[in-house]
Amino acid sequence: MITCFFKNYFNTSLRHIVVDMLVVKNKKILLVKRTGKWLETGKWALPGGFLERNETGAEAAAREIEEETGYKTKIIKFLGFVDNPQRRHEDRQNISLVYLAKPMKKAGGFAAAEVSAVEWFDLKHLPLLAETAFDHLNIIKRYQAQC
Repeated sequence: MITCFFKNYFNTSLRHIVVDMLVVKNKKILLVKRTGKWLETGKWALPGGFLERNETGAEAAAREIEEETGYKTKIIKFLGFVDNPQRRHEDRQNISLVYLAKPMKKAGGFAAAEVSAVEWFDLKHLPLLAETAFDHLNIIKRYQAQC
């Protein structure tokens, strides 16, 4: 949570905005394995992260994909948002903007401080729920239901 002190002298806790991306190509989805001090370390996740000041959701999505996977991408469309304050294994009540992206080219490596592996998974053979971070498997399944 973000704790803010407002001019009229009251404190409150606000929720964070994050982006989660479905990078899909040839019926496969790109997932990252979380590492380091982050929540859900060792589990597969959608590339994603916090929205920074002065950037749009789509800009944050493209930046996070490149940082975490090394892929430059084209954002195809905004798929919606997740605002459930009880997201699975998530302590900040993040609100997620979810985007669909197409990989364009591999531009570099991945952020070793956040990610230990980057792998393409067949959409019919995804990691198990216990191996997947947060509610990301549910987000992927909602996407599949729309296709």
